[in-house]
Amino acid sequence: MALYLVTVDNVAMHIKFTKMQGAGNDFVVLDETQGELGLNKAQYRWLADRHFGVGADQILSVRPPSSAEVDFNYVIHNADGGEVENCGNGARCFVRYVRSHGLTDKSTIRVQLPKGQIELSENAQQLVRVDMGKPSFDMADVGFEARDLSPQPVGSWQAWHLDATGGAQRQAAAGVVWPAIMQLGVVSMGNPHAVQVVDDTELSPVHAWGPWLESHPRFTRRVNAGFMQVVERNRIKLRVYERGAGETLACGTGACAAVVAGIRWGLLDASVQAHTRGGDLLIEWAGLGHAVFMTGPATTVFEGAVDVPDLA
Repeated sequence: MALYLVTVDNVAMHIKFTKMQGAGNDFVVLDETQGELGLNKAQYRWLADRHFGVGADQILSVRPPSSAEVDFNYVIHNADGGEVENCGNGARCFVRYVRSHGLTDKSTIRVQLPKGQIELSENAQQLVRVDMGKPSFDMADVGFEARDLSPQPVGSWQAWHLDATGGAQRQAAAGVVWPAIMQLGVVSMGNPHAVQVVDDTELSPVHAWGPWLESHPRFTRRVNAGFMQVVERNRIKLRVYERGAGETLACGTGACAAVVAGIRWGLLDASVQAHTRGGDLLIEWAGLGHAVFMTGPATTVFEGAVDVPDLA
């Protein structure tokens, strides 16, 4: 990527970017293979801002490989400027980007994340299939403080019960209906997820439940809150309130986490179409000991350049 230092109008640098989306989850993609731009948290927030910057749910950086085992390093910053562990929809855009920009001619690549590696493939129909790795049910991986809680058996797995009355009291004046207990499946897809089953995703007050659950003190690193409606054993509807980004039109890791939870609870089959507000994702999981696979679209919206201000 070309990088030009500028000294007027409080501008720190002029950068090229690509705007992409996968099932409505949108991204600003930066090529940092020739050198890191050195953006700070405030500048990532500015890029993601839909009024003053470019606008995105996440900022994706393509960086050189840190080892011979991978083709690239994949770095993700949320709209709040914080770096996060994984983004499934972003991963699909990542492989489309590096192929379309001539950074690789491979149809399958491996990329390094902060916690492990994933494999990305683009097929002849221009759909992208991502090996998202094995889900983790270790509470330490999720950052879930389970002390004084007892998991309740559900199917072949379990669910955790959180007292939601505090949220209900705060939101009563807003007319939001709250459950007394939120029954959650807690799983890591490289990033933390808390999944619950709802009767109807359209009627669920995700705008209220999502931020309450995202910042619940039981989740030491905050959490992505998933709201899953089981339509059939091979089809779900899903809304996700993402940590540091708010509700997005789609969340790839959230779809994986929801399907994994549904399978372990005995509600879903091994291959599930996840319908999000931004589009459909195919999620496949053969069970414990196996990786989760996600297939879906990845589209370039436009290319551009922008003057990034000098922000502290």
